[in-house]
Amino acid sequence: MAFRFFIILGFLNISVCFAQTQDSISIQNVPVQNSVIKDTIEVKHTAVVRDSSVIDNTLVVKVIEAEIDSTSIKNLKDNEFVLKLDDAWFEELYSNRLYDTIYKTVTELDYKPVDYPELHTDTLKARLKELDAKTPFNVEYNPSLESVIKSYLKHRRNSIQKLLTLSEFYFPMFERELDLYDIPLEVKYLAIVESALKPRARSRVGATGLWQFMFGTGKEYGLDVSSYVDERSDPIKSTEAAAKYLARLYKIFGDWDLALAAYNSGPGNVGKAIRRSGGYRNYWNIRHNLPRETAGYLPAFLANMYIFEYAKEHGFKKYKPELAYFETDTVRVKQMITLDQVSEATGTPIEELQFLNPSYKLDIIPFIKGENYVLRLPRDVVGTFVNNEDRIYAFAKAEFDKREKPMPQFSNADTKTTYRVKSGDYLGKISRLYGVRVSDIKKWNGLRSNNLKIGQRLTIYPRKPNINATSSAKAKIKPKPISGEVINYIVKNGDSLWSISQKFPGVSIQDIKDWNGISGSKLKPGMTLKIAKG
Repeated sequence: MAFRFFIILGFLNISVCFAQTQDSISIQNVPVQNSVIKDTIEVKHTAVVRDSSVIDNTLVVKVIEAEIDSTSIKNLKDNEFVLKLDDAWFEELYSNRLYDTIYKTVTELDYKPVDYPELHTDTLKARLKELDAKTPFNVEYNPSLESVIKSYLKHRRNSIQKLLTLSEFYFPMFERELDLYDIPLEVKYLAIVESALKPRARSRVGATGLWQFMFGTGKEYGLDVSSYVDERSDPIKSTEAAAKYLARLYKIFGDWDLALAAYNSGPGNVGKAIRRSGGYRNYWNIRHNLPRETAGYLPAFLANMYIFEYAKEHGFKKYKPELAYFETDTVRVKQMITLDQVSEATGTPIEELQFLNPSYKLDIIPFIKGENYVLRLPRDVVGTFVNNEDRIYAFAKAEFDKREKPMPQFSNADTKTTYRVKSGDYLGKISRLYGVRVSDIKKWNGLRSNNLKIGQRLTIYPRKPNINATSSAKAKIKPKPISGEVINYIVKNGDSLWSISQKFPGVSIQDIKDWNGISGSKLKPGMTLKIAKG
């Protein structure tokens, strides 16, 4: 995550040489008062003594270098290596008018020994040595890294399995973009530490997306941020921006471990940590002088790298997601259209469209002259959309025109109902329940995002005013028998049929409905679903 890089010379640790006889110093012809410099200053004293004798009518002047008091606070010298880093980074800052850098807090790590007999220390050492041989990162064994790895394996197995499955969608696109900029492919694991592979992840300080760019940094790297679009959440564009930024950092530090640390806390903090560590340049030797969140940043990255590389050995399974990246394609939009209009026209679940198009903040794809906004669709839907795009756009235009007029009859006040959000609810689910669109619910309730809170009240104008949200309108369907081994899946908060189907390779939404006698898409946390084991 990026921190705000202020142009204060002392904060940047710029070392300056100046003559003591002057009252002020000059940096590139810009006067700076001595009091501004709050960090290390190298002072060179020069004393001039004039001899009283005259030889051949020439005044002899003897220049004597004054001895420096070794106890003086002014006898401080900067680290030459770090000084060069500062100069290089200052050049980068000076040429780019934006100074946001990545800031993201990593969950505080406890480096105490972890009892995990399934992974012997000798085995871990051997594997880390193998990993170190094939990556430019410094993956050598140390007790702190062992503690983090074993803690993750012991306490975060469910989360890791979900990330492994999700990574099958994202990692192929990451690797392609990283390879274009000669970035080590292992950097893909950084997105796990940054955002847990959530394109719309947003930190408490506003950093957004898979790679957690601040607003200014995103703009600097060409990521469009507007009322409709936030390209920091675009998986491809944000990965390209992250690759460019990391390439700059590596050019300055010449070390990938330090480049990652700078990505998290900023180059200035890494430079100060090197100074305070006596000039050491190994991450593990300067870690204790880095900000607290950055001290745990690289261990978390390396721990995830190890676990993903040795997932099979630790009993994890790499499932193929229901929708792979190469099974999708993009279509450039020719006029404004909403994701729920696309969903209605193509039969694609709104949740799937939101997953594939996370950069559209309001689920609306705008059409702006000079911009190329695209809609990502499953490959088997692209043909249907393109072959019928005139009709689809006409349908969308008619819908937008209708919204400019008074609310239609089904939306009259006497048909209004209030819905209270329950655990497991989401906008797509509620919209189908009442036969309305997600965008309608957002408009009626002034919602700027898809986030809901349990207990929140929503105003709905249902197409079928007599609908009862608490009762089922259809008779229960007889479940389809499952041949073979059955997995019992307990529905959790936030689960949907689509998200559950993603967890089981080869299983579709319709399969889950058939096996469990489900007619709609309503799920309740705690209910048990039967899934055929693949």
